[in-house]
Amino acid sequence: MDFISILSIFVLSCFVGYFVVWSVTPALHTPLMAVTNAISSVIIVGALIAAAASGNPVAKWLGLLGVVLASINIFGGFAVTSRMLAMYKKKDRPE
Repeated sequence: MDFISILSIFVLSCFVGYFVVWSVTPALHTPLMAVTNAISSVIIVGALIAAAASGNPVAKWLGLLGVVLASINIFGGFAVTSRMLAMYKKKDRPE
């Protein structure tokens, strides 16, 4: 594939992703965050396998970068999910 077709697929996926994410209702946000965390964990496993299978040092560093970025995504997703679930808890009122 040439560069123009790859770039056009990337731009189209950015637009589709933007409109899909911003059209999600708040009630569906927490379950979707859980799915995103699961996808990121698969990315970590794939990055570890790719880095271990290759003897190329560049591939090892890119695998490390993939693990770090996916880990940030997972921990951030758990933090956002926790905060959203805390919004639905009943607050104790002092008598």
